[in-house]
Formats: sequence, C-alpha cells, structure tokens
Amino acid sequence: MIEIYGKSYSREDLRKRIGNISQIAGTKMYELLEGKGKGVRMVDFWTGNGFYFSVSLDRGMDIPQAFYCGRSLCWHSSPGIVHPHFFEVKGYGWLRSFFGGLLTTCGLTYCGHPCVDQGEKLGLHGRISHIPAEKVSIEEKWEKDDYLLSIEGIMRETAVFGENITLKRKITTRLGESRLWINDTVENEGFQESPHMILYHINGGFPVIKEGSKLISPTVKVQPGDKEAEEGKEDYNKFTAPIPGFKEKVYYHEMKTDKSGFVKCRLANEEGFGFYIKYKKNQLPYFIEWKMMGEGTYVVGVEPANCLVEGRDKIRKKGLLPFLCPGEKREYELEIGVIK
Repeated sequence: MIEIYGKSYSREDLRKRIGNISQIAGTKMYELLEGKGKGVRMVDFWTGNGFYFSVSLDRGMDIPQAFYCGRSLCWHSSPGIVHPHFFEVKGYGWLRSFFGGLLTTCGLTYCGHPCVDQGEKLGLHGRISHIPAEKVSIEEKWEKDDYLLSIEGIMRETAVFGENITLKRKITTRLGESRLWINDTVENEGFQESPHMILYHINGGFPVIKEGSKLISPTVKVQPGDKEAEEGKEDYNKFTAPIPGFKEKVYYHEMKTDKSGFVKCRLANEEGFGFYIKYKKNQLPYFIEWKMMGEGTYVVGVEPANCLVEGRDKIRKKGLLPFLCPGEKREYELEIGVIK
C-alpha cells in the first residue's frame, strides 16, 4: 500500500482516481533559458507528498534544489545554477559557479583547498560537479504497489595522458516518499593508478538553518580545522541567526556507526523541520562540517567524504591519499530524507 495524503492506497485505488500518474508523482526534463544557466538540462522530481527536488544533468547530476511542502531544505548561492562552460578551474574560481543546493559533489581526482601537487596546479574541490552527464536514462515504473522514479547517467573525468575516471550515478525515489537514494559507482577506466578523492557537499539552508537549529550526530570526537574554528568549538553543532562578517568554520568529525555500519545525522530547526543523511562509514570514513553563519552565505554543510579537505598535496604527504588501480571500482550509497 502507498501512504499518500494521510491515507493508504493500492495501485488500483490510485489508478481509479487519476487520469495520469503525473497528477501525483513524476519527472519533467527541461532546459534553463537565460543568464549563466542557459542551456543547462534539468530534471524535476515530485513524489506526491510535498517532496520535490531537481537534478542538474549538466552539473554532475547534482541536486541544486529540494523542497518539502514549499519549504526549502537547502541553501541557494548567489551565483545560482551556472552552465559548466563558465567553470573557472584555477584557485578558488570554483566558487563562482557553486550553486550550493542539496548536493554538490566534489572530486573525483582531487578536492579540498587549492594546491600544487607534484607540479600540478589544482583548484578548489575538483571538476566533477561541472561535467555533463551522458547516457542519461529516466525511468518511471510500477513494481507491484510501489511506483519508482529514477534517473541514471555517467560522468567522465579524463584527459589525454591523464586520468580516465567515470562516475555512474543513479538517484531514486518513490511515490509517497520524502527521501531519495544516491547510488554511485566510480571506476578507473584508464591504464594507470589514479588519485581518487570524493566528497558529498550537502548544504542545509533557511528555514532548516536558523537561530536554534542543531546538528544531531553520533559524533565521538570533533577536531577544528583551523584556528578560526577553535574559537567557539564547543558550539560546533549549534547555529545562530546570521552574523555580519562571520568567518567560515570547518570541523572534522569522528563518527560512530550503528550495528549495520551506517552513520545517520540530522540538521533540524527548533520546530523539528529539517533533513537527515545516512551513509556507510566504510565507504566514506570522513565527515566534514562547514559552519557558515554569514549574511547571505548562511549555510551548514554536512559532508561525508573519503578524504580530508586540506589539499591533495598535504593529504599525499600524510600518506592518506586514496587511489584507484586500473579497472578498480568504488561504490558509494547515501540516503537523504525529510524530517517533518
């Protein structure tokens, strides 16, 4: 049975009440028509219970928008959705096209601070969020009494004489659900070992984030990322109203898993509205919190990752840089859901 609008319905019950399934749940593909986002392919999803999100096909199949009953779950940056042709790879140029959103993926061969690693100049957070998807397929289908909505595609980060890494992503939800599932497979399709860094930049914004909101997590230990984060570190999980001139704070969390090996944490306001994320620690052993209480840039990032964000050069020197051998694959699974 499907729970929707406060009642349970079978597939046949619903078929008798609607002319087309899009009346209650579905997907829609379109292109943006103006500004720096012109030409970006988007796909909207709605599940029939107020949960709505968008996937950007030309921006790594990331999720720039997500709402529940008209309330935003995530932060939208001032640049908004920008076409990947405007990507500025050097230094902090990545920030000129960072839309924030429910999910921005960082990686695949480097992420974190700009640096020079073995003579190669690397910018902020990598290329994957600016790579368009290929072989895209959208599926809507009944499986008994479940109506499934999914999208799948492949992004390739590659260069002649360089890496050849693919990300195959599938995003799934269901009629009546207020959650989604991300299933990623990263594969080294080249013939040489390659660094592999990946971080899931999940960005809570107003009204999830406001005065009195909290991060609730199975944190065992918190380490400030720098001297700025040292100040007020005891309030790492508490959030205030916007503060003029606030400087970002980054915290590294050591997380405890449940009996199944999952980490689950929540961002929620005092009324209990927000979202949770759930992931496997053996896939994503690090968790980074980005606390930014500034005016306009008012956001909390909850970021599972397979690496730290100090820059690839420093991670390599510490002996912590992940690699993919030729033909090797890595699987990543995340669940993101609404807290009502």
